[in-house]
Amino acid sequence: MTLSGKTIVITGVSSGIGGEVARLARFRGATVIGVDRNDALLTLDGFIKLDLSDPAAIDASLAQFPTRIDALINAAGVPGTADKDLVARVNYLGLRHLTEALLDRMPKGSSIVNFASILGAEWPHRVELHKQLAATDSFAAGHDWLAANPVAQETCYQYFKEALIFWSMKRSHSLFMERDIRMNSVAPGPVFTPILGDFVTMLGQDRVQADAHKMKRPALADEIAGPVLFLCSDDARWVAGINLPIDGGLAAVYI
Repeated sequence: MTLSGKTIVITGVSSGIGGEVARLARFRGATVIGVDRNDALLTLDGFIKLDLSDPAAIDASLAQFPTRIDALINAAGVPGTADKDLVARVNYLGLRHLTEALLDRMPKGSSIVNFASILGAEWPHRVELHKQLAATDSFAAGHDWLAANPVAQETCYQYFKEALIFWSMKRSHSLFMERDIRMNSVAPGPVFTPILGDFVTMLGQDRVQADAHKMKRPALADEIAGPVLFLCSDDARWVAGINLPIDGGLAAVYI
C-alpha cells in the first residue's frame, strides 16, 4: 500500500492515534498536514492550529488548508469527561463543519475517515434522533437542535459517536454518487493513549472490570493507524459507507 503523491489532512495530530496515523502516512509517502488545538510534537509537512469547537475559527482557518486534499482523517476528539457541550462541538458539530467546508478541495477518488468508537455500536436504537441531527444544515442549526433535544452528560460520548456513525453512513452515499468521494468511519475499542484514563473514569470501574476479560488488551495506537490509512488508499477505492471496527474482536463478543 502506497500513499505516494497524496496530501492528507489529519485532525487531532498532536497526540495519540492521530500522531501515529501521521507518522505512518508520511512513511508511506504522503504529504501530511496536521490540525490540532495543541502544538504539534512530531515532524509534519504543515500544521494548522485550530480549535474545532469554534465554527468561526474553522472558517477563519480555511485559507491555510491546501488547495488539493486527497484524504481527510478526522481523528480529533475529546472524552466524555469533558462538558457535554464541548463533546458535541468537537466530536460531531465541528468535525462535520470542517469536513463540509473542505469538500470542494477534494478530487474524485479522495477519502474521508471519521473516528467513531466501539461505544457507538448502539446507534440503531436512536436512529430517529440521529436522523434529525444529521438533517441540520449547519453548526448553529445542529447546536440549536441539541439545545431543544438535550443529551445527558453521562452518555454524551456514546451519543455523539453514534451520531457520527449515522452521519458518516448517510452522507457517504451522496458523496460517492455525486462526487466520487468515499466517506467511512472507524470504531476503535480501548487504546493506550493519553486519554485512556478518561475513558475508565467515564465508564466506571465496574464496567471496565466486566469487559476486561473479553479482550486481550487495549490496542496500541499504531495498530489503529494501518487500517485507517488503508481506507485512504487506492486499494480501498470501492469501500464507502462502512463503519470499520478496529477493536481486537471486542465487538464480536456481544453477538
